[in-house]
Amino acid sequence: MPETKDSAEEALMELAEYAKKQKWWDRVFGKKNSGPIAEKYSVATQLAIGGVTGWCAGYLFQKVGKLAASAVGGGFFLLQIANHTGYIKIDWKRVEQDVNKAKKQLKLNTDKPPKEVRTKVEEVQTFVKKNLVLTGGFAGGFLIGLAS
Repeated sequence: MPETKDSAEEALMELAEYAKKQKWWDRVFGKKNSGPIAEKYSVATQLAIGGVTGWCAGYLFQKVGKLAASAVGGGFFLLQIANHTGYIKIDWKRVEQDVNKAKKQLKLNTDKPPKEVRTKVEEVQTFVKKNLVLTGGFAGGFLIGLAS
């Protein structure tokens, strides 16, 4: 017999309430307004979680960075070969003018960062202060991941 949409929703809500009453629920998700989840784990666990995630991020950053650098460098190399052999002509004076124009625009926009950037920086600072051990493990793992 197929269930109606209402009965499925009711069953799901009952399951959610049942899960919230279990001990593991509080260990994983914490109680309301109980602070950062990292405080619920030991220092060793926080360091391990931060270190492993940092290593993964650093390793991926290294691989993607090498790929991006190879692609950009190879592109410039091919453009230089094409310019040297006469396939394309580059107006270097125009390139220089455009670069200087971009530099001026960047200097004008660096006086004061936008409100969105300041807000995100404050959020990151708050997170780092509340989860110092976790972020320390992440930073160490990230550096190890870059080196491996």
